[in-house]
Amino acid sequence: MPEDGRYSTPVAAELADDVLDRFLRYVRIDTQSDDDSTTYPSTAKQRDLGELLARELAELGLEDAAIDEHGYVFATLPGARGPTIGLIAHVDTSPDESGAEVQPQVVHYSGGDIQLPGNTRSVLRPSESVLLAEKVGHDIITSDGTTLLGADDKAGVAEIMAAVAYLAKHPEVEHATVRVGFTVDEEVGRGVDHFDIAAFGADFAYTFDGAEIGRIDDETFSASEVRVRVEGHSVHPGTSKGKMVNSVKLAAALVERLPKDTLSPETTEEREGFVHPHRIVGTAAEATVTFICRDFDLTKLREYEQLLRDLAAAIEREEPRARLTVEVEDSYRNMKEFLDARPRILEAADEATRRIGLEPTRSAIRGGTDGAVLSERGLLTPNIYTGGQEYHSVLEWVSVQDMAVSAATAVELAKLWAEPEWAQT
Repeated sequence: MPEDGRYSTPVAAELADDVLDRFLRYVRIDTQSDDDSTTYPSTAKQRDLGELLARELAELGLEDAAIDEHGYVFATLPGARGPTIGLIAHVDTSPDESGAEVQPQVVHYSGGDIQLPGNTRSVLRPSESVLLAEKVGHDIITSDGTTLLGADDKAGVAEIMAAVAYLAKHPEVEHATVRVGFTVDEEVGRGVDHFDIAAFGADFAYTFDGAEIGRIDDETFSASEVRVRVEGHSVHPGTSKGKMVNSVKLAAALVERLPKDTLSPETTEEREGFVHPHRIVGTAAEATVTFICRDFDLTKLREYEQLLRDLAAAIEREEPRARLTVEVEDSYRNMKEFLDARPRILEAADEATRRIGLEPTRSAIRGGTDGAVLSERGLLTPNIYTGGQEYHSVLEWVSVQDMAVSAATAVELAKLWAEPEWAQT
């Protein structure tokens, strides 16, 4: 065991400085994606980090490291034997809060609240972020409270990079061939739209895009996006009596008819699904409400979509001068449907977690990952912990020690799959 008890293995202790240095460097690069963009990636600035990563991978000796036309970064770390495993993370950050001019701070945590320096209203409290209370003695990274930190998913990016750097630095450590993949636009649901699985060449993969250390995600929501377009009739408000059909009001009526005490993110937990109106745009003449529907059970997901069709039809019957059009687009499927076919992939993640001193747990994500889409398309890809917490908010935080443990898990995965017991499965 290392001298510093905050690290579960000597490898984790060795990785800590590198993963911290990389993370602080990466979060200062604005990579926020844009849901309204029609380009790919949705923002050109995502390529800024991608180009840096490609250079750093090449400097580590990964000769094929490159960024492609879509903004993906791919590279190969050749190994001794066994399958080729993929390690994947996404470079973009959420549009929910600003990702520009991130000012990270590192706080040696001794307990209690952490006041973020840029905003007096931004206070990280263990009473609200309950895992923080377990991190006394850790080095906690936050933003200044005015932006995202970017741990989702630059923690995963830094951890994979640190793990690859460790393996490149220690050629005496036998490991399987590793394919590194950094994607774009995950936060806007388009992360692997152009991901060429055959060209990537991995037998299976792991996304490093989870949260609490020790927790391996083997299940996601199944998800769809439902867009309800409301077409009314606009007339000058001074002469509109009996003529105007206000699309904004009809859109509001549609949202108002959703269940009040259930089927929403703010009223559900664990395995309960929801119908979430997350965007409304328009005018009196025309408006669009965009919903995201989620459930672990595909049958229930279809029921939620039908609920929105029924509500739209009811409003149309009540106001026959309006037209409501419902469009449904599948986003991703519950990856458990696919992962169950090859249990050894998850068993290896469990074993790697034990080897770095944690007892693994399996969990279901109330969300999705690039791995959900890749698993459906044939590249089975469960999700590994990164240590990040309070994602998509200005209170986002991560422990340096937890990132080091996650990076050590990536190292153990690469080593494990080269061992005879695992290499033949």
